[in-house]
Amino acid sequence: MTTATVTKFPEKSPYQPDTAEGILRAYDAFVADIDDQPQWLVDLRKSSLKEFKRRGIPTPRIEGWKFTNLLPLVKGYGDKVGQIKVSHDKVDGVIIAPLMEMLDQDWVKAALSEDMPPLQHNTENTLWHLGNIYLRDGIVIDVPANKEIKKPLELLTSAADGAFFTDRMVIRVQKNARLTIVEDHWSKGTFWKNRLTHIVLEPGAKLTHIRMQDDSDKAVYTQTTNVHVGRDAVYDAVAFCTGAALSRNQVRVTLDDTGAQCHLNGANLLRGEQLGDTTILVEHRAPHCQSNQNIRTVLDGRAHGVFQGKVHVHQPAQKTDGYQLSRALILSEGAEMDTKPELEIYADDVKCSHGATTGQLDQEPLFYMQSRGIDAKSAKALLIQAFIAEVFENIKDEGLKTSLERKVEAWLKQ
Repeated sequence: MTTATVTKFPEKSPYQPDTAEGILRAYDAFVADIDDQPQWLVDLRKSSLKEFKRRGIPTPRIEGWKFTNLLPLVKGYGDKVGQIKVSHDKVDGVIIAPLMEMLDQDWVKAALSEDMPPLQHNTENTLWHLGNIYLRDGIVIDVPANKEIKKPLELLTSAADGAFFTDRMVIRVQKNARLTIVEDHWSKGTFWKNRLTHIVLEPGAKLTHIRMQDDSDKAVYTQTTNVHVGRDAVYDAVAFCTGAALSRNQVRVTLDDTGAQCHLNGANLLRGEQLGDTTILVEHRAPHCQSNQNIRTVLDGRAHGVFQGKVHVHQPAQKTDGYQLSRALILSEGAEMDTKPELEIYADDVKCSHGATTGQLDQEPLFYMQSRGIDAKSAKALLIQAFIAEVFENIKDEGLKTSLERKVEAWLKQ
């Protein structure tokens, strides 16, 4: 009897550590310019540096990045780490301060020290580590308990040409407080902007978070948002993206306690060679929580849209209500949409659903409107506006809603 010998070869790692070298060229000079760092920040920076060197910049060989090839667009950066400018008005009752001035606050330290878990299977969040390595710029926003801020807090973020930028926004809305934040990202030139956002919503708090991204079509925009939602608190978000050659909006929401809710709405309007990637993970960790994901994508030219959404229901999270929907509208033959909706459920008593549709404009209403004297271009624009409109339904401020609707109109006229 002959026994066959089977040779087992080690599995090849999907990571390419050598891709980290370029973006780290400015590290030594960057750290030398920072004075009076607390030891915990020094340790965090070193730990993230070690992790990033081990993995490098994400590539399509990694599960969570298989549709999005970031490396070719960012490998030239690293000689210069620029400073992001964030402009904002003063809002009575809200603490708004530079990040480096708030490092002695325990809650800020806890937020910055928290690791960002993978959003997709076998996909470490190396962009989070990269942000820790170059942690310097950013702001802290803190709303006191029981404070309702009726006027939206507007943040205008700008970046200069030819550099890599990364910053951190840390937000806390304390017990039973209310706040609306409007981020406006608009910059010309060629650059890579990597923003990290950490949000803590205490019991009964509500944050309405509107993010508009219309950076240069030569730019790269990566955004990672980590949200913790407490008992009966609500995170209501709208992401509106028309800019950047490549944009990736990564969101992780953890519903930590009973009655927590999140509503994640997004509209991506892409044309030419643009790529827009929305990757979401919602963690249901407590009973009687609710989550909704509603992402709409419009693609023209040779644009490429990506939606990866996951709802993870842990065993204690009974009576969960989780909804997930991606809809894409293809306006040209060269456009492409990749979708990957997922449910991972370990509780018995839940109501969860997910869906994804990709299609073209319905010809019947187009024909009907033209038969009533509306020209073809206007009819097409009306249908696209109606397709996007649902994303804005939760916005209570009519001025903000009108502003977003006008941005859709402007995109259609280009």
